[in-house]
Amino acid sequence: MVVDEIADADLDRLFQALADTTRRDIVSRVLIEEHSVSGLAVHYSMSFAAVQKHVAILERASVVTKEKRGREQIVRIHLLGIQRARKLLDEYETIWRQRVDRISDILAEDQPAKNQGDHT
Repeated sequence: MVVDEIADADLDRLFQALADTTRRDIVSRVLIEEHSVSGLAVHYSMSFAAVQKHVAILERASVVTKEKRGREQIVRIHLLGIQRARKLLDEYETIWRQRVDRISDILAEDQPAKNQGDHT
């Protein structure tokens, strides 16, 4: 399972990074196309330095990468980080679907016993 493959600290960084609305918006923007940090900053009512900090958090969580291009810092999506998050959430979904299926099975097993009691 992915949970076993990813260190707890890495998971914490990943989900803490994605817990913030601004950072999720940055991720959405760079999923579509790369942006400079200054290009990202124009979309938010915060300082350039604050946007830089958000990008740094995403970079530490391996969600984005930065590349210096001249005087600009270009931000790109790091698909492996996004894929790790998706795979982990897919595994959680599988676990919960199995639990729901098991509950349905238990309820179905109990149903005939109730129906038999109604007919006697």
